[in-house]
Amino acid sequence: MEIERKFLLKEIPGSLSDYQKKEIEQVYVCTSPVIRARKTDDHYTLTVKGSGMLAREELNLPMSAEAYEHLKAKADGHPITKTRYLIPLEGGLTGELDVFHGLLTGLIFMEIEFSSVEEALAYVPPAWVSEDVTENPKYHNSYLSQIEKWV
Repeated sequence: MEIERKFLLKEIPGSLSDYQKKEIEQVYVCTSPVIRARKTDDHYTLTVKGSGMLAREELNLPMSAEAYEHLKAKADGHPITKTRYLIPLEGGLTGELDVFHGLLTGLIFMEIEFSSVEEALAYVPPAWVSEDVTENPKYHNSYLSQIEKWV
């Protein structure tokens, strides 16, 4: 089960160079249901996600680089590329701040995963967060893979 909230930011906390980062490329083989292939640095994962916004079923399976490239060639929409910065937050949480590249340059948001729906709903974000976009489908990566440019 994936339980996460998404936020837009007023500002980026500190210098991004202070945080651990990952380079991500992902493609969507299907957007309903969501079937995603992802390359994170040198690791490859196939993910199937159920419906929902705040909470939804998620199954992650390891895959090879060759399988990733095969699925990438069959992608529905364009690949999403982003740098993910891991920002330590209070309560032992981690903010995953995504800075998008390519067609989505200019888009930045942060996701935070929680262990329960109750924890997610009770969470009060830091002052540098501007808006909760968890329930807005245009911030789902599967949606973003279908648009030609972020405005």
